[in-house]
Amino acid sequence: MPTPPKALTETDLTHLRRCLQLAEEALEAGDEPFGSVLVSGGGQVLATARNRVNELNNLAHPELELVCWAGENLSAGERARATVYTSGEHCPMCAAAHGWLGLGPIVYLSSAQQLQEWLQESGAPAAPITFLPVQKLIPGVEVRGPGSGELLEQVKALQLRRHARSGR
Repeated sequence: MPTPPKALTETDLTHLRRCLQLAEEALEAGDEPFGSVLVSGGGQVLATARNRVNELNNLAHPELELVCWAGENLSAGERARATVYTSGEHCPMCAAAHGWLGLGPIVYLSSAQQLQEWLQESGAPAAPITFLPVQKLIPGVEVRGPGSGELLEQVKALQLRRHARSGR
């Protein structure tokens, strides 16, 4: 049975604020507003990434970029202790890569279900895939999220701005 999400800590919120900044940078660059941060088991920020789908290709998600970075730069033990913070819950592609590489916890600000609701609200076309809770794809992974309050409202506003701007 999937592990239920845990509550967010102050440390989580600090890293999620950085994810939100990266998502804003992505939006300002004309891309989908997603940002992610990889943090070591000791609390050190190891790498950051933002969505680059418009710059590179449809696979240029920040979570996938961090998985690739971790695979090239961290031992298996370091990967297992590292946490991926992200503005939005992993899509199935990113979740599968996360699980295959053996990364540790995932902390997200908005859930895939919330994103789907916001896209419907904005009139954007449906995604070409079915989103699933990350725990269904990586059973046993520690998950914290979604967020709430002002940070959640900020990530929602970014998503709605993106789809209002793009006309989709």
